[in-house]
Amino acid sequence: MLLKSKIATVLFLASFIFMFTNTTSAHCDSYDGPVIKDAEKALETNNVNLVLKWVTKEQEKEIITLFQKTFELRNGDKDVYEIVEKHFFETLVRLHRETEGAPYTGLKPAGTTKQIIQMTDKALKDDNVDDFIIKLNNHIDKVVREKYQKVSKLYKVKDDSVEKGREFVAAYVDYTHTVEAVHDIIEHGGSHAAH
Repeated sequence: MLLKSKIATVLFLASFIFMFTNTTSAHCDSYDGPVIKDAEKALETNNVNLVLKWVTKEQEKEIITLFQKTFELRNGDKDVYEIVEKHFFETLVRLHRETEGAPYTGLKPAGTTKQIIQMTDKALKDDNVDDFIIKLNNHIDKVVREKYQKVSKLYKVKDDSVEKGREFVAAYVDYTHTVEAVHDIIEHGGSHAAH
């Protein structure tokens, strides 16, 4: 029971870490993520400044040089351009991931972004965080209440037997660690480097 509880806690915490981290996990590295969308727009308009926000000052030169080479090939051989364009996307995303202290694991197909991240992007696009906060709070409320109800029920019988006591402890640890993890993420942020 304790092992199951620990596994459940780890899985829950992992979901919260992904939920509250920068939107780069399977997001900035996906074709429908903001980095590649900005890169596509930059190539369409010949405006490298649209992607420089995703890299550091020290990385700018590499991106500007690669951008210029990619843009020059835009109207050439279509197959060659697709290869060069992908290389530009990969380099941009890899360098961006470095700025976060996150590994680059390749470009992901469009449609792989987690629903929670799609919701954060929609809130930005619609300039309306209220609906997102309601859904997020409802989810957190549901999970914390379920854990609380379990530990509260076991609290009443924790001294009846060693087995009941151990069930209580497992539920108590799961409950308190979940709340602590949520609090820590809110207080200290959820950047990749922090984890």
